[in-house]
Amino acid sequence: MAESVINNFPSQVVSDAEKISYDYGLKIAKAIGEEWFNNDRNSNRHRVSNNNFHNLRLYARGEQSIQKYKDELSINGDLSYLNLDWKPVPIIAKFVDIVANGIAERTYDIKAFSQDPYGVSARTKYMENILADMRSREFDQMAMQDFGVDTRYSEDTLPDSQEELQLHMQINYKQAVELAEEQAINVLMEGSKYELIKKQFYYDLTVLGIGAVKTSFNTSEGVVIDYVDPANLVYSYTDSPYFDDIYYVGEVKTIPVNELAKQFPHLTGSDLEDIMKNKSTSRSNYNSIHTENKEDSNTIQVLYFNYKTYMNEVYKMKETGSGADKVIEKDDTFNPPENKEGGYSKLHRSIECLYDGAFILGTDKLLKWEMSKNMMRPKSDFTKVKMNYSIVAPRMYNGKIDSLVSRITGFADMIQLTHLKLQQVMSRMVPDGVYLDADGLAEIDLGNGTNYNPQEALNMFFQTGSVIGRSFTSEGDMNPGKVPIQEIQSGNGGAKLQSLIATYNYYLQMIRDTTGLNEARDGSMPDKNALVGVQKLAAANSNTATRHILQSGLFLTAEVAECLSLRVSDIIEYSPTKDAFIQAIGVHNMATLEEMKDLHLYDFGIFIDLLPDEEEKALLENNIQMALQQQTIDLEDAIDLREINSIKLANQLLKIRRVKKQERDRQLQLENIKAQSESNTQAAQNAAQIEMQKDQMLTNGKLQLEQTKSQLDSQKMQQEVQYKKELMQLEFEMNMQLKQLEVSGHRDREAQKEDRKDQRTKIQATQQSEMIDQRNNQKPPKNFESAGNDIVGGGFDLGAFEPN
Repeated sequence: MAESVINNFPSQVVSDAEKISYDYGLKIAKAIGEEWFNNDRNSNRHRVSNNNFHNLRLYARGEQSIQKYKDELSINGDLSYLNLDWKPVPIIAKFVDIVANGIAERTYDIKAFSQDPYGVSARTKYMENILADMRSREFDQMAMQDFGVDTRYSEDTLPDSQEELQLHMQINYKQAVELAEEQAINVLMEGSKYELIKKQFYYDLTVLGIGAVKTSFNTSEGVVIDYVDPANLVYSYTDSPYFDDIYYVGEVKTIPVNELAKQFPHLTGSDLEDIMKNKSTSRSNYNSIHTENKEDSNTIQVLYFNYKTYMNEVYKMKETGSGADKVIEKDDTFNPPENKEGGYSKLHRSIECLYDGAFILGTDKLLKWEMSKNMMRPKSDFTKVKMNYSIVAPRMYNGKIDSLVSRITGFADMIQLTHLKLQQVMSRMVPDGVYLDADGLAEIDLGNGTNYNPQEALNMFFQTGSVIGRSFTSEGDMNPGKVPIQEIQSGNGGAKLQSLIATYNYYLQMIRDTTGLNEARDGSMPDKNALVGVQKLAAANSNTATRHILQSGLFLTAEVAECLSLRVSDIIEYSPTKDAFIQAIGVHNMATLEEMKDLHLYDFGIFIDLLPDEEEKALLENNIQMALQQQTIDLEDAIDLREINSIKLANQLLKIRRVKKQERDRQLQLENIKAQSESNTQAAQNAAQIEMQKDQMLTNGKLQLEQTKSQLDSQKMQQEVQYKKELMQLEFEMNMQLKQLEVSGHRDREAQKEDRKDQRTKIQATQQSEMIDQRNNQKPPKNFESAGNDIVGGGFDLGAFEPN
């Protein structure tokens, strides 16, 4: 059931002048003190809350009170018969460390998103330029190819679809001022050692169920992030786990007097003396039992708080002689009468404002009450204001806070009692013994004149396990002690131990079932027969059971980052550490220095991108490897996917790259088919052309052959004609020669005939003359035949011409 709340706060429907007065602030401080520290109602809300948180922290450390266990095992308070180790079993500490350390190791990125009109306009213009380039892609390519002119608006690789464009804007697009803002937030967090603060509030969320941090600004240190102990918190009643509807919040700090004098230099020595005097009388009223021992006479409890209310901004608007309107600021008491002449009216609006206060508990001394300086107002809505404290309690209902540790303290108590019972059973367990019948031993004669004494019987039994006995006595009667040594069982202590161990394991399993932290989460009892995937799935389910703690821590981080984003404006505008801060930012990126000059003019939305854990990385890597094996993405795509920290964006990019790769493969396949078709057509054309060329060559060959034949025939005919001509000429010449020879022969014959005739005539004349002479001279007869000189065979040969 929720704590009852008595509201004695002064009305907020008063003037601004009254709200800023000391008396009004003192009423606020006393009302807070009455609600949280009033013992008159027999319920000090702060003490109850503080003691509850203290007990939970003791359980989480394994240092809870052992008195309840002593009361459980004592008899009328008497523990004289128990000699036990009362130290608690730190079983809860293990589960707390598993959750807190595991969650604190999760890494994240802080993203700043410019949401002011200038940033939105720049983002929209960039996106429209890309869309224009996407629509004119073919024209741009033609202009570049034909004229060498780049007509594109953007220099980035153009997306192929609207979905890819959206993903491109989330992954690749980042304005310089957004980068500067992110670096500024990271520098401020590093300066305040936020990693250590984060571990503290994750531990509080696990143990107490509530976590809190505080951001503040001062001109000497700039922006500071402080851890807030939930046990010291005070706040107005709320049902919201995020405390977004509270109107006051503060914390109680125990500080020494010298620190008090340093923080509030307006206090005089008499004021400090009066404070310490009143403090001594009210000490027990405001301190819980476990904190009383930490104080001394030089410390004081101070309540630092923020109080949210509203203020009125009032302006007098007067019409001038030129027709213009003149606006003059007024206080909220300005209320002109309706029938007032002069042509002026009233403009007003109500905005939230924050007051800072410091109050010494147990006194009427208000150390500080003033309107907060440099209030954090979102630039998107200047009527709202953010408090310095960021608080979250994920499992709060009806004002009551539940935590992981509070669910299992009962089981931890039962485990501790079982542990004590185990000690008690073990202390009462005795070893097994033997029963020795001395009368039975007296009847035994070893045969060497000596009797079987008890010591020898025990030595033989313990060393060999054998025993000598007699069935009959020396008188021949039955011997009832024929087995002189018998074992004695000590009882059922082992069964009790097994029962207690089973009980111990039962309550341990109840803790696992209640918290959702199974064996796979801590690796304490891995099943050798379970597959690795099953173990990982069980661990993932266990992470789901504690995800609300992780989400709560991320909420606090986002709230702190948003507050820092608003505080950056204060540093740049008011803090003397401005130059050092800008130089710290410049260490990371000198290009952001110019953007930092106008950073206070921007309005940012802050988002937390939780980096994937090992399991999520493994799942993404499996998807990448499967896509690579199926050849649906390229190696370059896999490298790009591994560089994306968001699993959601990586999977979206993976789907887009797979679709694009499939489209490229399909296009390549179509091009291959087209190329193959063109190649086949070209081959067919080449074959037809070759065939045509072959036919043409054959035709040309035939033509050339025919032409050759014709030429040969022509040449043959020409040669034949020539030959015939020559033959005819030759024949003619020969005929001529023959004719000439014939004519010459005929002429020669005629001549010869004439010559022979003339010669015969001469011979005849000669012979006649000789005959006449013979007759006249009476000479002998004369032979007129040749003497052989006119014939060839007359002894003429070529022997004279032969070689020597």
